[in-house]
Amino acid sequence: MEQTVLNKASYIQISVTDEQKLSARELVEHSLRHHLVSNIWDKHDDKLSKTRMMRFTGTLGEIVFADCYHLPRPQRSFGAADGQDWGQDFLIKSDALAFSVDIKSMKRKSGSLAADYVLNIPSSQLHKPNSKTSHYFCISFHQCETEGTIASLIGFIDKQALENGVIGQLYKSGTKRVRSDGTAFTFYENTYEVLFGDIDPPVVTESIKKLKAFRICELK
Repeated sequence: MEQTVLNKASYIQISVTDEQKLSARELVEHSLRHHLVSNIWDKHDDKLSKTRMMRFTGTLGEIVFADCYHLPRPQRSFGAADGQDWGQDFLIKSDALAFSVDIKSMKRKSGSLAADYVLNIPSSQLHKPNSKTSHYFCISFHQCETEGTIASLIGFIDKQALENGVIGQLYKSGTKRVRSDGTAFTFYENTYEVLFGDIDPPVVTESIKKLKAFRICELK
């Protein structure tokens, strides 16, 4: 399969289909109905709404990744009682290597991304017992007035490199951080920040190039 190799500062964008979003919503609703602790939020609509949105974003990222690389779509959304995957959303095998990939998805206001933007990974996830993850894959979603929902596929993060301090920065619980727009937040658990500029770019196949709204972008 012919592939295009991107430079370190590149990422790709594609359009998300209505069918992909519908599939993600159906999986999320299943997880909310069957999660063992979902009932504690029955009278807390704000928490339930936030949980629904977070699971939708995460599940949509898995569906988009699966479709891009011709992998089986997820059958469960994170949080379902029967949806535990131990940090292995996808297992990708080649002749010599096998990658266990955990998809990390987020929503942003814009698809114009910068090298100093970050992906946050809680330390508890990185060091979770029995985790199968060998790599993370970062996806960012935003809404475009003319093209609808757009997915930015930023690329791969080697978990071992993060654990060994080759990339990323660990911030202790209670650390206050300031976003690029000037707003601030506090980490409530030990968390790794990974700069977008340190993420290895995605693999671009000929089939990905044919997807709607495909473009190669550069980190600012």
